[in-house]
Amino acid sequence: MTRQQADWIPDTIDIGKPSTARMYDYILGGGHNLEADRLLVERLLALQPEMRRIAIMNRAFLRRAVLYMVGNGVRQFLDLGSGIPTVGNVHEIAQQADPSCRIVYVDIEAVAVAHSQLVLEGNDRAVMLHADITEPDVVLHAQETKLLDFSKPIGLLAITIGHHVGPDRDPEGVFARYRAALAPGSYLAITHWTNDFATARSEAAEKVANEQINIFPRTRAEVLELFGDFELVEPGLVTTSQWHPDRGDDVAKDPAVDAFYAGVARKS
Repeated sequence: MTRQQADWIPDTIDIGKPSTARMYDYILGGGHNLEADRLLVERLLALQPEMRRIAIMNRAFLRRAVLYMVGNGVRQFLDLGSGIPTVGNVHEIAQQADPSCRIVYVDIEAVAVAHSQLVLEGNDRAVMLHADITEPDVVLHAQETKLLDFSKPIGLLAITIGHHVGPDRDPEGVFARYRAALAPGSYLAITHWTNDFATARSEAAEKVANEQINIFPRTRAEVLELFGDFELVEPGLVTTSQWHPDRGDDVAKDPAVDAFYAGVARKS
């Protein structure tokens, strides 16, 4: 480990254990990942070469969803399982569109928290909360979350996080608690891994991933449950590249290539 690495690696983490946040950082070209993360990603890429494209399309959906919400009056965001801030994070997207936007990031991963705090220094409209997103009462009552006004619309982002919440953590109940806390006019954006389009390659990659990190893919019906009674905006629950694609976006004709369901829904 180099001295430069030591500056951003908390003493408390096990550097031999891969992290989904750091793996995502690596696959998107970031620099805050470790050898264990890179080794697992390379194993997965050998089994499922589309994995890098899947991550890029997921990131592109995040940008479009945030801009859609800003365009519909949202000026504050709660980003669950935000991960390591690579280029194009929520505060960059939202505050470029409107500098008044406020963002609370939430993650349990120590590296994601440490690096986010560094990135956000001097930004009084964005904070990082070190917490477990499956404990919504902790998140919603944290000091950091007071940056947001829950009497006004909020953009709740659950990007690539739901499939890391196992059945024993009551994902439906967790999402319901967050939804209940939001004011009318709020939005919820979700991307979620699914096996509805599984291929032999994706199943092999999932098996390898589950040796070291837990993934709980869900069906379309199960992902829809996470939106509760929020009304999905057009085109409904589709795959990442098929949701409001920009001109020139690489829209997948085969949903299996995207692998994630994606949607945005509004609270009436």
